[in-house]
Amino acid sequence: MKNLEGKFCIVTGAGKGIGKAIAKRFLDEQAAGVAILEWNLELAEATAKELDPTGEKVIAVQCNVADSQQVKEAIDQTVAAFGRIDVLVNNAGITRDRIFHKMTDDEWHAVIDVNLNGVYNTCKYVVPMMRNQESGSIINLSSTSLMGNPGQANYAATKAALQGFTRTVAKELARKNVRMNCVAPAYVDTEMMRAIGEELLTQALSNTPAQRMCAPEEIASVVAFLATEDASWVTGQTIYASGGCVCS
Repeated sequence: MKNLEGKFCIVTGAGKGIGKAIAKRFLDEQAAGVAILEWNLELAEATAKELDPTGEKVIAVQCNVADSQQVKEAIDQTVAAFGRIDVLVNNAGITRDRIFHKMTDDEWHAVIDVNLNGVYNTCKYVVPMMRNQESGSIINLSSTSLMGNPGQANYAATKAALQGFTRTVAKELARKNVRMNCVAPAYVDTEMMRAIGEELLTQALSNTPAQRMCAPEEIASVVAFLATEDASWVTGQTIYASGGCVCS
């Protein structure tokens, strides 16, 4: 596989879980620089130090992706450090699970603000740069939850919306040699997934053909492919990394 040599990357929500695995994989693929955007700066700094003890390739940037001004400042900080942005991974996401008729306005809007508006915010500032340089790859993290999960009306709505957003913007950017794709995982072994409890986790895995959870590194490998020039003719697509949960 072609690597990311000479490429500068942003990964949101990269302090832990899937985002951290993606940042590590990008470094393994010889990325020139990786910016970890996290609302928790202490977590981002600890991860940056772990992945790059020299401090030469990884920077930690505090950013709540739901806040447009914070995103602008984070992108400006990244560009000041790297000079350009070649890859953007919109990984940051939250859940506020509750059966719909009991869901509060705060629970609805919190998930929409981070999972959907957060992607809008980062793309708002990165897309013009990529258009000007006529190159770039944007990968958005969707989820198989878009098919519908009880208690996740807010989360499923955002993950479904990301796919429509991706298809549309990909068509707009294709002539500028900028690609946008989605990766939709199912049941990844993260703190967020394990928080649902053993009973629900066992039930979920019983419906998974692979009969196991996915490792974050397995999602990172798919994202890395889409980030490299090996995927130069792939845009507007969603790859379901689901262990057979989605076979269509």
